[in-house]
Amino acid sequence: MTDSISNKLNRRRFLGTGAALLGGLASPAIGQNSVFEPVPESDPAIQRNISSFRSLSWQPYFSNTNGGAILVDTTSRALHYWSADQTIYKLYPTSVPISEEMTRRGRTSVTRKVEGPSWAPTPSMKKRNPEWPDFVPPGPDNPLGTHALYLGWKYYRIHGTHDTRKIGRRSSNGCIGLYNEHISELFALVSPGAQVLLI
Repeated sequence: MTDSISNKLNRRRFLGTGAALLGGLASPAIGQNSVFEPVPESDPAIQRNISSFRSLSWQPYFSNTNGGAILVDTTSRALHYWSADQTIYKLYPTSVPISEEMTRRGRTSVTRKVEGPSWAPTPSMKKRNPEWPDFVPPGPDNPLGTHALYLGWKYYRIHGTHDTRKIGRRSSNGCIGLYNEHISELFALVSPGAQVLLI
């Protein structure tokens, strides 16, 4: 009897702790005065990641890993990175564009890296959202998070986000978003010229 009660209490304590930890991970890290409020969970355009999230081999996607290789799978909402010598492999959950029209696929490369990026909306973003500011400096309200990898395509980036609720969802205006701690790690590994493939 005592063992049964003890087991129930331990299970409740475990479940309560797990729920509290998950709640902490899901809570936003965005500044209170941010003009970029996330799209509500009830919005049908935002869906959780229901696809497979698994490690992949680079060979089906690249002929080599010279300069390092980044594969972004927009279906599974995952970013894969292989170092040039293939000794490092990383797999990160991502946010992806909110619609097919905003999704770009194909090959490009990392053209530059910026720590503490500033942000300005593209002309099409400004047209859709005229209330958005013309410029946002680095900081907690910046939608590019703490680091950004600029790609060969104009306006497209792989960047962090202060709004952790966006990861694993269709929630971006075209870019690929990562948790700030993940983009920081990737930023340190990637050099300009790294291959990038979005599928």
